[in-house]
Amino acid sequence: MVRYAVGLPNLGEFGDPQVLVELAVAAEERGWDGVYLWDHLLYHDRDWPVVNPTVVLSAIAARTSRIRIGVLMTALPRRRVQMVAKETATLDVLSGGRLVVGAGLGSVDAEYADFGEDPDLKARAAKLDQGLEELTRLWKELPPSPVQRPRIPIWCPGRWPTKVGFRRAARWDGAMPTFHEYGQDLPPVPVSEFARVVDFLAEQRGSLDGFDIALEGRAADGLVDGYAAAGMTWWVEAMGWWRGGVADARATIAAGPPR
Repeated sequence: MVRYAVGLPNLGEFGDPQVLVELAVAAEERGWDGVYLWDHLLYHDRDWPVVNPTVVLSAIAARTSRIRIGVLMTALPRRRVQMVAKETATLDVLSGGRLVVGAGLGSVDAEYADFGEDPDLKARAAKLDQGLEELTRLWKELPPSPVQRPRIPIWCPGRWPTKVGFRRAARWDGAMPTFHEYGQDLPPVPVSEFARVVDFLAEQRGSLDGFDIALEGRAADGLVDGYAAAGMTWWVEAMGWWRGGVADARATIAAGPPR
């Protein structure tokens, strides 16, 4: 079964916590299954406002009762893992067990370098792997425990055809593929190319039972059914300034998920 979410940036025109909460509440009312936020401290245009996604997600958790929620993808290597453990466990309790934790390297080097952190990708990858192990340990040791068992689902990104991120994702509960040659301002990924990612994940895990594969894009491209047949379990409708901004997001959400 495929579930349908909206993906919301936490910056630029979307860098207003009240707007993000409004959109999330509307998504629940219109039958969407999830709302997932971006994680940034700053962006390429330094004049854009950037809001804290954890704070916004807390407000969304308090204003909704059914949708899955999460930050995709939290740049775990630039965060203190004990704080992330406490924040996510608290969010899982607040939401009644509706949280998904996405964790990746982060896509903006300046979010590390400008604050005295090492932007080297290998260093970030090592910190991510260590941080994920510590995160799951702390969920068990620091009360309150998360509501979900055996743990809050952890999704990791990968950028195909580079495989290291997908090997990491296969060790956890879900993957969110992106692609070097497709997506956002580029053409949508062909179903056949997405299917290669699914096959690789199945090979790494042995089975995809209970494993989520989320894909972000535009339903208007007409490929959702093909992705679903290839193994996608979550469709994330990508909202952003590149496709009409907040006004388009409101209209897309109001139209309901592309079931």
